[in-house]
Amino acid sequence: MNNIQIKDIEEFALSFPFSEELEKSRFLITGATGLIGSTLVHCLLALNKEIEITCPVRSTEKAKYMFAEDANKLDLVECELLPFLTNLSESCHFDYVVHCASPTSGKYMIEHPVETYMLAVDSTRAILEYARKSQIKGFVYISSLEYYGQILDDCIITENMQGFVDNTDPRSSYPLGKRSAEYLCSAYANEYGVPVKVARLTQTFGAGVAADDNRVFAQFARSVINGTDIILHTTGESAKPYCYTIDCVSAIIYILLKGQNGEAYNVANQDTYISIKNMAVFLRDNFNPHIDVRVELRMGMGYAPVTKLHLSSEKLMSLGWVPKNDLKNMFDKLLRSFEG
Repeated sequence: MNNIQIKDIEEFALSFPFSEELEKSRFLITGATGLIGSTLVHCLLALNKEIEITCPVRSTEKAKYMFAEDANKLDLVECELLPFLTNLSESCHFDYVVHCASPTSGKYMIEHPVETYMLAVDSTRAILEYARKSQIKGFVYISSLEYYGQILDDCIITENMQGFVDNTDPRSSYPLGKRSAEYLCSAYANEYGVPVKVARLTQTFGAGVAADDNRVFAQFARSVINGTDIILHTTGESAKPYCYTIDCVSAIIYILLKGQNGEAYNVANQDTYISIKNMAVFLRDNFNPHIDVRVELRMGMGYAPVTKLHLSSEKLMSLGWVPKNDLKNMFDKLLRSFEG
């Protein structure tokens, strides 16, 4: 971890209000080597409440490197995810489950639509079956703002809304998989009383993002640091809010402990709503006015279709959650973490 990330996690541990409720609890966290999963693991350990965490991972070597001195505090299980989840027994006795595992590469989604869709459905069903039989205290499924599909105006989007998703587009494997997995969560909550909730995440970033991350915000940040023009490969019309990593982790635990079973919650700092093009201009104006913003269109790269997702976070904030990082602070921390 870099110094910015370490400070973030320390501040989380000092300020999080529900740490006593998690004392001596047992967590199962999938996708623990991803940005959200790994940050969640670090934050839970930092609470210093004797929390036990099991993480199914593809490579224990990678996980040990990522978690460094904290790796010996974790139960790292090297496995393929679906067989691991399918074979979970009631004797495992987890108190809480956070299901983060999901592909994140648009290129992968286009080339492997079947695998993308089925991972969402099959893994979620398997873990819900475990939850149904084991009397867990809480379960959060990590979904995405892509659940909403295409919406082309700037209306405020609440959790009961949906936009268009093209069922014939291979890239739709991701949002359709999320919709199906969310439906399973709702069905298991209603029919079996499983205490599952959905965290519908907007794009999340902060200290802890890999320096070679290829997502737009990271590309823009590297341009700022290197003093090179920010180049847009789309028109930059798509717009959404963002969320800082630690704020996101805090939201997930709020939903886990305080959310209503079967319900979905948007996780975003709604005040950060901005288009891709305006974000590029924002970065230039606030962090490096010597660079320019240029458009060079490039097709076939797996970009999500143009959409405007002005998410409301009012439902989440009604649980008591408040984001602590605005857009300028988010990028300031990201840039400093990239610079070392």
